[in-house]
Amino acid sequence: MLMSKIRAAVFGRETSLSCLLLGALTASTLSAHATPEPKVDERPNILVILADDLGYSDIASYGSEISTPNLDQLAHSGLRFSNYHTSASCAPTRAMLLSGVDSHRAGVANISEALTPAQAHSPFYRGTLNHNVVTIATLLRDAGYNTSMAGKWHLGYEDPSLLPINRGFEQTLTMPFSGGDNWTQQAYVPHYEKTLWFENGEEITIPDDFYSSKFIVDKTIAQLENNRLDQRKKNQPFFSYVSFQAVHIPVQAPKAFTEKYVGTYKDGWDALRLARQQAVKDLGLLPAEAPMKRMPTTASWEALSEEEQRYNDKRMAVYAGMVDAMDHHIGRLIQYLKATNQHDNTVIIFTSDNGAEASDPKDMSAFTPLMYKMLGYNDDYDTLGERYSYNTIGINFASAAASPLGHYKFHSGEGGMRVPLIISGPQLADTLQGKISHSKAFVKDLAPTILALANTPHPGTQYQGRAIEPNTGKNLLPVITAHSDTVYSDDDVIAYEIGGNAALIKGDFKIALNRGGANDNRWHLYNITQDPGETRPLETIEPFVFSDLLSEYEKYARENGVIQVPQDYQQSTQISRNGAKAKVKNLINHPITLLMIAVLTIVTVRRRLMTRRPMKK
Repeated sequence: MLMSKIRAAVFGRETSLSCLLLGALTASTLSAHATPEPKVDERPNILVILADDLGYSDIASYGSEISTPNLDQLAHSGLRFSNYHTSASCAPTRAMLLSGVDSHRAGVANISEALTPAQAHSPFYRGTLNHNVVTIATLLRDAGYNTSMAGKWHLGYEDPSLLPINRGFEQTLTMPFSGGDNWTQQAYVPHYEKTLWFENGEEITIPDDFYSSKFIVDKTIAQLENNRLDQRKKNQPFFSYVSFQAVHIPVQAPKAFTEKYVGTYKDGWDALRLARQQAVKDLGLLPAEAPMKRMPTTASWEALSEEEQRYNDKRMAVYAGMVDAMDHHIGRLIQYLKATNQHDNTVIIFTSDNGAEASDPKDMSAFTPLMYKMLGYNDDYDTLGERYSYNTIGINFASAAASPLGHYKFHSGEGGMRVPLIISGPQLADTLQGKISHSKAFVKDLAPTILALANTPHPGTQYQGRAIEPNTGKNLLPVITAHSDTVYSDDDVIAYEIGGNAALIKGDFKIALNRGGANDNRWHLYNITQDPGETRPLETIEPFVFSDLLSEYEKYARENGVIQVPQDYQQSTQISRNGAKAKVKNLINHPITLLMIAVLTIVTVRRRLMTRRPMKK
């Protein structure tokens, strides 16, 4: 019948009986010799969406005033974790997420931009993902998954073997640095000459209509569509890693998104922090009686002039617009999955790499604003957040973005380490949809959880004949499937160190060490179940607990090669120092500079030859 319809369409008339018989025979013959349709792999697709520097209460389902309907829908159909921790900086978190190995042992104890000279000689402090770990992308690819990534990488690129195209991802769009401009390829810090982008390992030029969140989702959809249309791949599940630049500095957003929030923050950071504290508690994410600490770094909003308040209101409006725009483009990706009938079999994991970024160039050095002007940026009010604009939210609004937690990015306070985690998909128990899990979870746990979802074992300490680090995270699948409330016992520890700031969690308790600025450079003990804001130090009240956790941390530091930083070390200062060195190096290596040096050398040599030439008598 199918062949007769085809013939009728071709010749414009009904076929005769003989043609019908011929068509039936032809169809039968083709069927006998056709390649059998590959069996559909029914394992779930896995989509990991990673925001950058997103604070604990920065999306609506975690207490924010920012409109994030697509992420809210994920939360409504998924499970939110209230007690999920990461490293307090981007590259270490990314290394652990993709490997399940502690960031030190994976070679990414800190971002490369912040390493001291002493640390840079250690294999634990390369700032790039060592080859002693195997990524989950590699294992999933080996197990029959189509693997792809789009967005920020920050785990190494100068050696091509470090790029994601050589770390298990079959299709890649890569921005390799700590951050990049969201509108152009200009450098956002002096460490780089420009913001690089690679596609499948080859450097590319971004399009004229580039905006980072849109571009990353465009490429993700293209990657998934390539799989869907490829006859060899269309029946295989996919693993897609989508890594946004939002809301890393420079904080930038399309004007239409920013304008929605202008005036929202006119009452200042304290008002915002209080409003979010109440919203977080109303949602049931944190205990209703939990106190909130006002960070000593927080300035007085009332002391600002009317013009300063207006400017700061817009700084935060751009930030909100950037979150809103990210959510909008996540919605486009989800709609694509629904339109292609892939959504119902896709596990979606959304989280952030660390808490909100508090750095402000104006606070770093008197020369820093000049440096940013040299990079081609302005901070004008009218175009704030748009093309060629450099915007941040600073330390005051960063504290509000973490509300009601203390501290922010780089620090070991809860505001630096505790971030949203949403898991949605077919493996989630129906009874958990829209609910909140108070189970502890750590970024290292995502790797074994993803492998368990894909029914793919980790090889342990050997992969293809070479020694690798074992996966040391915990599989959260029992929590997701409602077989257990938690996979952590009271004796399990979560430990962390970056730039001299450190923490260890065991049971309900946490010890934390924060250095520099308004911090006292001392260990403190908190009960973060009752006091997630870390307002009541308990080291003198619970000395045995304090001693036990300190011993656990010392063991962790020994086993993971922690190198102490100098007494005066500050992460932002070290980044600026390394950036200045990089800028000088870039200037020296610039073709114009090299040409000037060559000309000066020739002139100098000629002058010396002339002075040495004997005078004629």
